[in-house]
Amino acid sequence: MDDAAMVGGAEQDHVILLHEDGSVRGLAPRATVHSTTTPLHLAFSCYVLGEDGQVLVTRRALSKRTWPGVWTNAFCGHPRQGESVPDAVARHAEHELGMRVRNVREVLPDFRYRAVDASGVVENEVCPVFLAEADGAPIPNPDEVMDLRWAAPQELISLVDLAPWTLSPWMVSQVPALRDSLGAASSARGRTP
Repeated sequence: MDDAAMVGGAEQDHVILLHEDGSVRGLAPRATVHSTTTPLHLAFSCYVLGEDGQVLVTRRALSKRTWPGVWTNAFCGHPRQGESVPDAVARHAEHELGMRVRNVREVLPDFRYRAVDASGVVENEVCPVFLAEADGAPIPNPDEVMDLRWAAPQELISLVDLAPWTLSPWMVSQVPALRDSLGAASSARGRTP
């Protein structure tokens, strides 16, 4: 199944709902979760590095329910019940960017945020952050991504400081915490941040 999971025998795309302590409290259909009263749920963010150490940033499609048209990290998503987060990362890389990723590693395991977009829709997520390496060129899904570019880690750090309103709120919070990880990964791939 491409974009659906089996839940109680029914085909459904869902998210994992969480208690405040991070323990699982149930499932809900993904289409019903994001509203003005979004419950806490499990998600992830992934930053993808190219061969030259640059970081892939994407601009969210205008059809996205939250933060349409905003620049963000390579991709985000929600793991499904019984799916490991690294497997969910691989699934979303293929779905959103038409690419495979390798060397997926968790760099901010305890990241959590709550943000409200201009329409009043809330994101409320326990959202571990991953770094991965591109395994091929991206071919973006237009339902997910309207534009993309590769940027040096230092460009992202500067952009967060200079124009945070152009970026997703999770990226604005994540990039300063990722400064060392992005710099080290970039240097290891042959480029200075």
